[in-house]
Amino acid sequence: MTDHLSPEDARRRLIKRSDMVACKVAFIDCKMPGSERKENYALVGPGVTQSHDQVVNLTEAHGFSLGVAAMPPGTVNNLHVHFTAEVFMIQRGTWTFRWGADGKDGEIQGGPGDVVSVPTWIFRGFTNTGAEDGWIFTALGGDDTGGIIWHPSILETAAQYGLLLTRDNMLVDTDAGGPRPSADALMPALSREQIGTLPRYTEAEMARRVVTAEARAWSGRALLDSCLPGHASELAPVIGHGMTEDREHAAPIGNPHGFSIEWLRVGPGNRVGRHRLAEKQVIIVFSGALDIVLNEPGDETVMRVEAGECFSAPGGAWRSLVAAGDGPVEATLVTSGDHRKRPAWAPEIVRDAMAQGYGIDHDGHVAPLALLPPPTRAAVTALMTQIAAE
Repeated sequence: MTDHLSPEDARRRLIKRSDMVACKVAFIDCKMPGSERKENYALVGPGVTQSHDQVVNLTEAHGFSLGVAAMPPGTVNNLHVHFTAEVFMIQRGTWTFRWGADGKDGEIQGGPGDVVSVPTWIFRGFTNTGAEDGWIFTALGGDDTGGIIWHPSILETAAQYGLLLTRDNMLVDTDAGGPRPSADALMPALSREQIGTLPRYTEAEMARRVVTAEARAWSGRALLDSCLPGHASELAPVIGHGMTEDREHAAPIGNPHGFSIEWLRVGPGNRVGRHRLAEKQVIIVFSGALDIVLNEPGDETVMRVEAGECFSAPGGAWRSLVAAGDGPVEATLVTSGDHRKRPAWAPEIVRDAMAQGYGIDHDGHVAPLALLPPPTRAAVTALMTQIAAE
């Protein structure tokens, strides 16, 4: 764990838009008509890229990968299977997601602010069906995703353009001079019988794996410091057990992904106070601008994260999250692990929350201090006395 970040270390963990490098040959369908304009970005970890040319901004293991699919209107990402979780966080564009053996089991629509979690072991594809260039952040479970399985029709069509896939899930472009692998070295296509064994999902079942922007369950008491002046923030759980301290909060998508996702909203001129987590957490800003203030007072480093950018906070790093500019900030918090995350608050936050009549109960939730056991109140009082004397 890291409790201090130098400015140089912090900058390496900030992924600005200008740092992101598109790969246009990341997947085997990259030359197929309708798919040739899509771009793949690998921000944290390699994800499922099939190209040696893919640039990865932050290679450090997080327990998940984070990337971007950027696609102009009408562009198609073709049918494929993932072995680990795949979650889409839409920043821009209107999208149609389809699934099933031939992509005909159902369709769902998604727009800005929506989060879509697609089950493992089913074929899925998606299209930018809107009028503007689309931008989707994608979170994938695990440091080793195992790659992907393409639909047999995609492998067949890609071969017509000189693109072949090896058993280790890497792309070979024979038209560009790549050596043609032997038949034994090529990725075998699934048979119809094998495809028939894959699970099937109805549209109603898939709808339960979508959290739209309108359906977010915001809480303004999700964090201990929310009771303090200038600390107006809200959390809305989406996937798994995150860092919320509201006992009434439950994520609508609860099956294990290897990470949790929560929406964070910070009002203009407000902040989330100084805290740290044992887990690694990637903060993706969707709107507004966020100043991430790292380290302890007197030794602070500030990272400005604009909309469409992200920052990876290592486990143990002190941070506060400050809304920059005149408007609110909305961001997603992608935190490693399926377990509950428990923020460790700075002593001054604990002291000030107590002065407002709040503390953390033994289950890790915000509670009225007057209702907590006397030994807990005594311990917090001792902490306040210690801080006042320093």
